[in-house]
Amino acid sequence: MVDADVPERMQAAAFDEYGGPEVITLRKLPVPEIAADEVLIRVLSAGVGVWDVYEREGVLVPEGSALPIVPGSDGAGTVIAAGNKVTDLAVGDLVYVSATARPKGGFYAEYAAVKAEYAAKVPDGIPAEHAGAMPTDALTALAGLDTLSLSGGDWLLIFGASGGQGHLAVQLAKRQGLKVIAVASGADGVALVTRLGADVSLDGHGDPAEVLATIRDAAPGGVNGILAMAGGKTLDRLTETLSEGAVVAYAHGVQPEPRERSGVTVRAYDGVANAGQLRRLNELIKAGPFVVHVAEKFPLGKVREAHQRLGTSYLGKLLLTVR
Repeated sequence: MVDADVPERMQAAAFDEYGGPEVITLRKLPVPEIAADEVLIRVLSAGVGVWDVYEREGVLVPEGSALPIVPGSDGAGTVIAAGNKVTDLAVGDLVYVSATARPKGGFYAEYAAVKAEYAAKVPDGIPAEHAGAMPTDALTALAGLDTLSLSGGDWLLIFGASGGQGHLAVQLAKRQGLKVIAVASGADGVALVTRLGADVSLDGHGDPAEVLATIRDAAPGGVNGILAMAGGKTLDRLTETLSEGAVVAYAHGVQPEPRERSGVTVRAYDGVANAGQLRRLNELIKAGPFVVHVAEKFPLGKVREAHQRLGTSYLGKLLLTVR
């Protein structure tokens, strides 16, 4: 079944060559057709992430993509067509999507076609528009928590807790019964993670000795794991608070990578987007209020400005609004 109002062409932000934000332009492109295992989505919003920059620069191009490329692996919108092999979603469903594989284009457009396994219904309580900014970072945070494999009551330190992945990780960790020390950026970052339920909230730019003393006071037996969204000297100092046998999990691509130290295991992780992980994520989200903090919204016509904003400091996520 297909929505009768679907046009033949759509507005999209795309690029014909790799480079800086200036290569992205608005143009009219054909609305993609779907295969039997795909859904067509009328896009409401699209997340803007550093992976979009890698795609724009030609560093990380989705398999099967051909120029012109419509970027955007994260998005939310309404299903308006479903292939005959799709069983879990139907026309009219409001969904969010994380699709690193999307040869028919991404979510910087009015319509997007993706495999149904990359999509899940938007849980109650999350504004539909904000859901477009959530998927990849939330799934990556969940993968990081899986990598740590901590038990309820353990102490977890989240480094970079006020960022896109970090602020979602704080909430997912609390749902898993962990005690969370959130190291954020600045007073506004500390305020955000405190509001999201962190047991201890600290400014990573504060006095290092005071930061370490506060952590040791909170977890005198040592921190059981660190979830790191950034590297560097501050992270190296924070590892001094770890207990014997603790794990440091860092998002793949973090530079410099966390240093190995005696009695501590260091592991990298990547997000996984599949039906099983999406179900797990939704179950955790439904456990209580869940916030996707959007620092700034940009209309599709301001996509270049959104990419420029990626290079600055902000809390949470950036969002493109398509409708």
